[in-house]
Amino acid sequence: MSISKVTRNYQATIPSDIREKLHIDVGMILDFHVEKGVIIVKPKVLIDEEQSWFWTKEWQEGEKEASEDLKKGKTKTFKSVNEMRQHFEK
Repeated sequence: MSISKVTRNYQATIPSDIREKLHIDVGMILDFHVEKGVIIVKPKVLIDEEQSWFWTKEWQEGEKEASEDLKKGKTKTFKSVNEMRQHFEK
């Protein structure tokens, strides 16, 4: 068990054993929320707005499907772009 004292500015030092377990470093962003009277702290990563499309539910579902297809060998190699176009135009 680790403890920390809340300062007059409502700041608390995260004990070193907790920082190490969560890989928390200076400058990281942390998400705080309460569940059943317990403070939950999770490290967060900011995503550049230009890359946010990749993390949408729809895109991630497509990524999962593509990964499963690769695992199952559901792939095809084409000798040229024209051959690929013909395959998909069918």
